[in-house]
Amino acid sequence: MKNSLTWSAELDHDVVEPDEYESVPSADPSTGEMERTERASLRRIAGLSTELEDITEVEYRRLRLERVVLVGVWTDGDAAHADASLEELARLAETAGSEVLEGIIQRRDRPDPGTYVGSGKVLELRDIVVSTGADTVICDGELSPGQLRQLEEKLKVKVVDRTALILDIFAQHARSKEGKAQVELAQLQYFLPRLRGWGETMSRQAGGRAGGANGGVGTRGPGETKLETDRRRIHKRISKLRKDLAAMRTVRGTKRGRREANEVPSVAIAGYTNAGKSSLLNALTGAGVLVEDALFATLDPTTRRAATPDGRAYTLTDTVGFVRHLPHQLVEAFRSTLEEVGGADLLVHVVDGSEASPHEQVAAVREVLSEIGDEHESEMPRELLVVNKIDSVDETRMAELRRLLPGAMFVSAHSGAGVEELREAIADLLPRPDVFVSALVPYTRGELVARVHAEGEVVAEDHTPDGTRLQAKVRSDLASALEPFAGKG
Repeated sequence: MKNSLTWSAELDHDVVEPDEYESVPSADPSTGEMERTERASLRRIAGLSTELEDITEVEYRRLRLERVVLVGVWTDGDAAHADASLEELARLAETAGSEVLEGIIQRRDRPDPGTYVGSGKVLELRDIVVSTGADTVICDGELSPGQLRQLEEKLKVKVVDRTALILDIFAQHARSKEGKAQVELAQLQYFLPRLRGWGETMSRQAGGRAGGANGGVGTRGPGETKLETDRRRIHKRISKLRKDLAAMRTVRGTKRGRREANEVPSVAIAGYTNAGKSSLLNALTGAGVLVEDALFATLDPTTRRAATPDGRAYTLTDTVGFVRHLPHQLVEAFRSTLEEVGGADLLVHVVDGSEASPHEQVAAVREVLSEIGDEHESEMPRELLVVNKIDSVDETRMAELRRLLPGAMFVSAHSGAGVEELREAIADLLPRPDVFVSALVPYTRGELVARVHAEGEVVAEDHTPDGTRLQAKVRSDLASALEPFAGKG
């Protein structure tokens, strides 16, 4: 047997101090407090077990409030990297509402094609499951249908992989109609090749001699298995979801087109999950969106209006977070949401400064964004790297972060440190008005003067008996609106 490394989650029930990034006043409903309370209301019910004795229905499982054991296969990198991956899996499991009992890592050149960890480690894993009373085993990778079946037959408990775990978290947190449709589509695409079942419920419907005593008139013929029926229904549902999402994408594109027609610059906030993107959106705009110290707290994008220090308007969009090995089903399902990133004028890439390997998180996010850009044959917008949560790191760590992430800005959305400097940096990187106009605008057209102040850069302004004389830099659409009054006075 290969050498193995055992990793265990801490089970000490110490008093946990509230995380500083979750310390939003509970009296303020604009922070998503009601949604946070709803999520926290999930509790484990003692005495319930999900141990598998017999499975007679098509597999479609959810991971909720269970006692779990984690399993990882270390194929490359060092031990610290393997530990970090399993620790992240533990955080994902806890976000899904589970209690992590223990975790093990198996050192192998590649995952075992039959049981993921090998026959010897499966026996050891079964002993751990029995001794801890675990309900579920979670594997830190995507299992094939064969691996899933063999593990459940040998362990006698439910087995899920990293992909199913992430899909379950998304299913719990989706709130909007589009978000729910995206998650359901991703789940169906994942579970479709994993449909399986045993016993009479999977038998063919047949009549006459083929059906024996269970047959009858109207059931003769080859029939179809329940598996085939389920596949047909799932394909039909997938087709409907794709049509619904296409319609929602059209609505989203119309709204985006309206902003582009008005030439309002857009900024997209992207980054690893739990990096503090929503907190930063709140700090920049006062949006009051849900802020929670949990993975994938934000699934539904939020767009808010903001203004540069010199008064120019732009939009800020908070997008769904990323994670290592993000399931490709989710990337496809959330493509319409992620298109907000590709269509932005500036990408604010938020990084959690308190993480042990922030550069790896940056690489994971850029990999997914690159895939989206390649598919749409478009270039990603200019990137502004922002390291968040600097109030939780010391000077030595700050120096290390500056070395790992050169050119990044350092802020704390919680304390406000560096936020004003970030506003100025965003203003410098946004496209500026480039058409110079000189016009005498009558007082009856005060809305044009207001637009110049909101969208352009006023060079000179003078109020005369005939109207407001302006000299300003504006965008082309506003310059066209001012053209009838250009050169007068």
